[in-house]
Amino acid sequence: MWPIISTVARAGETYTYAPDISEAEARTQWLPSPPWRTVVAVDPGGHVLGMAKLGPNHPGPGSHIANASFIVDPRVARQGVGRALAEHVLAVARADGYRAMQFNAVVETNTAAVALWRSLGFQVLTTVPEAFRHPTLGVVGLHVMHRAL
Repeated sequence: MWPIISTVARAGETYTYAPDISEAEARTQWLPSPPWRTVVAVDPGGHVLGMAKLGPNHPGPGSHIANASFIVDPRVARQGVGRALAEHVLAVARADGYRAMQFNAVVETNTAAVALWRSLGFQVLTTVPEAFRHPTLGVVGLHVMHRAL
């Protein structure tokens, strides 16, 4: 998992992680305590292709809304790994009794992710303007996206 996380973080185009995130911090982010869970997509040879984590968007009275994060190895981008992870996580969230899923920070210039989420029924509720410093495009917005389960 670490090689994928470090590659994506260093690129600085799609996640709010510091480009120099440590392996220990990445482990904390991607292997959180229950009720969170992490799933990993692997190829037939056991190589990690991507991962997702799922849990409550907020504690207590907000815990019926799920949140999830996804990261795919850039070498297998646009080959269906993200969609497979997303479909699995949506099914798990439904089975766990969540009523909806919300993403709090989808970089608006991450057009592949935005298109995937829209194709799976997510809507952009709002865009926080200039909330993300993109390494080549300057400051861009972060979408808050949502869909009922």
